[in-house]
Amino acid sequence: MSSDKGRCNPNEKGSRSCVGTAGVMDTKAVFSALYDVCEENATFFSGATKGQAGDAAQRLVDTMSTIQEHARSLEPVISGFAAIYHHFDFDPHIPANGYRSLVKVVRCCLLHIIHKGRYITSNRRSIFFRASHNAAEMEAYCSALCQLRALLYLAQRLLHDNSHGNLFFQEESGISQSFLREYASMHKGCFYGRCVGFQFTPAIRPFLQSIAISLVAFGVNYKKHQSGIGVAASSFLTSGKYAIDPDLRGQEYERITQNLDVHFWKRFWNITETEVLSSLVSMTATQVKVNRALSVPPVPFDLPLVADPTHTVTVSPPAAHIGPGPVQMRLISYDLREGQDSERLLALCRSEGGPISLSLGLKTKRSPPSPWLVLHFHGGGFVAQTSKSHEPYLRSWSQDLNAPILSVDYSLAPEAPFPRALEECFYAYCWAIKNHNLLGWTGERVCLAGDSAGGNLCVTVSMRAAAHGVRMPDGIVAAYPATLLTVYASPSRLLSLMDPLLPLSVLARCLSAYAGTDPQAEKQVEKVSTLSMVRRDTALLLRDFRQGASNWIHSLLDRGSADSVRKSVSEASLTSPHADPPVSGKASEYSLEKGSLKSQTCQDLGTHANSGASNVQKNASHLSTTTANHNSIPDITLTPESKPEDVSFFLCKEVDPSVSESFSFVAIPPPGGQEDSENPREFPEDFEPLRSEQLAEMNVQSSPIVRNPYMSPLLAPDSMLKGLPPVHLVACHLDPMLDDSVMFAKRLQNIGQPVTLCVVDDLPHGFLSLSQLSRETREAANVCMERIRDVFTMKDPPPEMRMHHKLERTNQKPSATKRDHTQLSQVTVQQEEEEEEGLSVGGGASVVDEEGLTSFYLPTKAEAEKIPA
Repeated sequence: MSSDKGRCNPNEKGSRSCVGTAGVMDTKAVFSALYDVCEENATFFSGATKGQAGDAAQRLVDTMSTIQEHARSLEPVISGFAAIYHHFDFDPHIPANGYRSLVKVVRCCLLHIIHKGRYITSNRRSIFFRASHNAAEMEAYCSALCQLRALLYLAQRLLHDNSHGNLFFQEESGISQSFLREYASMHKGCFYGRCVGFQFTPAIRPFLQSIAISLVAFGVNYKKHQSGIGVAASSFLTSGKYAIDPDLRGQEYERITQNLDVHFWKRFWNITETEVLSSLVSMTATQVKVNRALSVPPVPFDLPLVADPTHTVTVSPPAAHIGPGPVQMRLISYDLREGQDSERLLALCRSEGGPISLSLGLKTKRSPPSPWLVLHFHGGGFVAQTSKSHEPYLRSWSQDLNAPILSVDYSLAPEAPFPRALEECFYAYCWAIKNHNLLGWTGERVCLAGDSAGGNLCVTVSMRAAAHGVRMPDGIVAAYPATLLTVYASPSRLLSLMDPLLPLSVLARCLSAYAGTDPQAEKQVEKVSTLSMVRRDTALLLRDFRQGASNWIHSLLDRGSADSVRKSVSEASLTSPHADPPVSGKASEYSLEKGSLKSQTCQDLGTHANSGASNVQKNASHLSTTTANHNSIPDITLTPESKPEDVSFFLCKEVDPSVSESFSFVAIPPPGGQEDSENPREFPEDFEPLRSEQLAEMNVQSSPIVRNPYMSPLLAPDSMLKGLPPVHLVACHLDPMLDDSVMFAKRLQNIGQPVTLCVVDDLPHGFLSLSQLSRETREAANVCMERIRDVFTMKDPPPEMRMHHKLERTNQKPSATKRDHTQLSQVTVQQEEEEEEGLSVGGGASVVDEEGLTSFYLPTKAEAEKIPA
């Protein structure tokens, strides 16, 4: 294994004591500081400012009291979780799981309240102090703290109901159903307005605010225009009120994320692929010699079997749902290599890619083929984006790795649900191996890389390659992959209630679309002539221009008057008119006669190398054969479901009595005395979270297909996972899908498969698409690239890469991590050393306080000394 010399090894002290003691010490200091600042401000405003701003002063007093009430209930819960959450880590070197993340977010919220409270203390006597604005800021974080308190209650329930060591509750009833009910009714707007992205690194908060403004403006105009330019133009003109009024923005963001269908998200996420924006991105991205869009015709071909190269297996073209069709790909190469300008490759090129760039003319020197190839599958929830959205970091990887990259533009749901994307990605993988000479690749080493949905496809393509008996990839690099597409609850998935980029309602719609269980269909657009469409959009643009200009002017003249702005909110209905049908109790209607794959394909895949070639051919050839009937599901869905005894979720067989006692202190059973069986009470009698005025549509369709191992690889039996190549997982500490990576890494480790897990701090899901945004996102993207390099060089990752990868928010030179418990926001290395001794909890930074765009500061050193140790 790895050596940890020169670093503080958690094992030397014992992971339990190291995490638990430091965590409790941290908790006491933070809560003590919170009580002091709230009490001091409440005392000041209760008797000193009646004549200045009585209403705002009273709001501040009430908010400070409410924050203290929430904090008193949260303190023992946070301390309890800090003492036991290390039991759910992948290993002592990588302190990451959903329970840690929940505690980290609560601490971050408390720190923001402390910082804002100290700002109020320092500036409340100034003539420029705006009591109303600061009251609104504190109220927003008070609401966020209330909802986080509700999430911790649900986490305690999950800890009580779940098996020891398991992060997922492996049933769709019980706490999983409770979570869905709570998400549908709980208020979430506070996380999308003034508090948007407070848990992430400050470098990307302005970006998240811009995304929120753009999404709300886009959503309001979504159903008013039929052309994309009309939606974009009107969104720009009417976005002023959402930039000025963060409370209105949060309210509209919540309404949109709860009720718009998957087609809205497809259009919004694909905005970056418009010609204008993609051209701007290309200007700032790394310039490459080759950037070709390819269209590979659906022609079957043969590949040799690994067990016996003298025999071959036939790889059939994808045909599920929409029939046989070409597979779209994009070849990116920093240098022009031999074969990349061949006539055979040029015959496959689409016009979208433009001519190959030959900067030195016809006699440009061609580099020899690279021994490496990256086969990339993009993310986008299986419903949106293409390789063009991911070009910036792919170009950079091509240069730094000195290797060509082939990115697959697989067909998207809901038009092409599972397993169409898997079929196309597997076909592309086999085609790349067969035609390596066209790609500027020698055929030596190939690495599968993908993010989110693409990470899922990396794993399932490898599983399918094992089932076929063909060559396996040399490694997998999956960034924040979705490995479990069921609605099972987990602590990290509780974060989807507050995540601005991955709300649960949006995530559920994407997964339902991929599973083919989303009954929503896009309405037939009324056929109109181009001229009438232009006239209609022009009239709407003129109206929106007048409205937008008026809103901007009035908002700038009277920034404090938010009520007048709220009255101008568009009354366009955003609720989807399509209702989900009730879940049928019948068996799956998928046609079993259409497929040709027998159930033996999903037996022990680790033995395919020793099987007879004829036997492999019999079970694996023509794996994708199916009809073009849209209602038929190809043979891959005939895989028998994984039974609980086949899936080693229960990794801890014996439980230490002392551990059980510490768990029982934190875990709580459901509240008793439930009178209403249809709407059971989830929280204690003395607490109720804030509720939304409009319920979310959370009619999640339950279908056996989501438990198919090729759709949810976390549920695959051990025999299927044993055939995988080395897997490198890069996850995000604050990602709702963090537990997908942690549990998948545990499963692979438990069966002896080579696996590494790296968890980056303070970044959201999808950081690869934000790689050009900040230093932190660039560093995280480089972590993924280095993992790919490890696959190519077949080197074990250095010990420090196995550690929790902390992306520092300061400009100081990073150093080795000194502890393994959850990192608090904006803590420098020097402050970590002090904190380990119980001396402080934060460092200093200045305040940039603007209306609705406030960035808070951590305590200065002098202030930090006042925080009790």
